[in-house]
Amino acid sequence: MAQTAPAPPRGQPAPERSTRPAAGIGLGAPPVWRELLLIALFYTGYSLTRLVLVEDGTGPAFRHAHEILSAERFLGIDVELWMNQALLHVPWLARAANVFYATAHFVVTISVMAWVWRRHPQDYRWLRTSFVLATGVALFGFWLYPLAPPRFLHTEGFVDPVTALHSLGLYSGDASGSFSNQYAAMPSMHAGWSIWCGFVIIKLAARRWVKLLAVLYPATTLFVILSTANHYVLDAVAGIVLIAGSLSAAWLAYHRCPAPLRGLPGRAVGRVAARVRRGATARGGPAGDSSTAEV
Repeated sequence: MAQTAPAPPRGQPAPERSTRPAAGIGLGAPPVWRELLLIALFYTGYSLTRLVLVEDGTGPAFRHAHEILSAERFLGIDVELWMNQALLHVPWLARAANVFYATAHFVVTISVMAWVWRRHPQDYRWLRTSFVLATGVALFGFWLYPLAPPRFLHTEGFVDPVTALHSLGLYSGDASGSFSNQYAAMPSMHAGWSIWCGFVIIKLAARRWVKLLAVLYPATTLFVILSTANHYVLDAVAGIVLIAGSLSAAWLAYHRCPAPLRGLPGRAVGRVAARVRRGATARGGPAGDSSTAEV
């Protein structure tokens, strides 16, 4: 027989039901205007990394490129040139890869972020935090270690399929180079963001065919960024490791953070509200609502 809680003693109010979410449970998605502002701030930071090239020139970026190639040859993982040459033998595939590189990175990532915000608000904050953390660290990577992509290393045999085929692409116009940092290759956020999207969809999607697409998307992205000579194997690995680390850190912060620490903002607001209520009561004003929201 189901047991019910005993009624409170007569004359005493029933205890209030807490509206605070349990530890480890998401707090819901924040306002969309705040998220758009966050995106604008990060894009501004990305654009400012181009100032490093103005001060130091592109010499360090090309020196780092040869260092990366030397390391990959030592490890036996320098597959970029072979993939680049193989892609150029299939022009229609090369053109498709150019368009994919220019569009999917932004369209898929923004779509997945919006989907989580709309359909899975309880998971939005920690997933968004992992994305922001990884992107923020990547900005420091672009600043501290400018890296020329393989398509700039013509003496090594690399060919840019965008210019070779006069195809549409991310850097097919002169204006695109002035609004983007073409030496921001380490770590590869094309690789990192695609892994983030794949992880999020596999974790949250219900349909198996959607999960399959989530596996194919980062695999396709890795093929595209290497074969179009826009990234190296090592900076793709760096992007993947960065995303994995940021996902782990954000998950721990939101799901394993001690409850007293997680409740600090709410308790602080509660204390301020209680003082306001006491002052209002002393002056004969309304006490107001006693509940506080998690912030």
